[in-house]
Amino acid sequence: MITQCMIPVLKSPQDYQAYRISPLDSNRLAIIFDPVIANASLTVCLEIFDVGGKTPPNRHNLAVEMFFIIKGEGKAICDGKSVNIRAGDSILVPPTGIHVIENTGLTRLYALCIMVPNEDFAELIRGGIPVDLDEEDMQVLSRSSCI
Repeated sequence: MITQCMIPVLKSPQDYQAYRISPLDSNRLAIIFDPVIANASLTVCLEIFDVGGKTPPNRHNLAVEMFFIIKGEGKAICDGKSVNIRAGDSILVPPTGIHVIENTGLTRLYALCIMVPNEDFAELIRGGIPVDLDEEDMQVLSRSSCI
C-alpha cells in the first residue's frame, strides 16, 4: 500500500494579500488559499464588505460557492430569493445560481468564502487592485475582536 503525506501549509493573517476586483467595488477579498498555494482547484478567501457594500450579481458555471458569516449581518440573494444572514450562518450557492451578498448592517460584514473548483476565481481576485487589511480586519482575523 502506497501512502502519501502532504506537509500542511500554514498561513497567518499577516500573510494574506487582499484585493478589490475593480476600483469601485465595496468589498475586498483576502486570499487564504488558492490553487497555487493549495495545489488543488479551490479558492478560500475572507470577503470583507464595508457598510452598504455588496458583490455585483455573479454566477459560476461549474463551481459551488460557500459563505460562512464570521461577523456582521446582511442579505444573501440567489436566483431572486433573499434571506437575511448574520454571524454563524452559512450559505451554499449552487453552480449557475446568480447571487449577491450584501452588507445591510451597521458594521462591516466578514465572510469566509470557499469556491470549488476554482473556476479562475483566484486569478480574477489577483488581477484586481492590491489593498491593505486594516486594524479592524486583523482583529477579526486573529479573533481578538468581540464577535
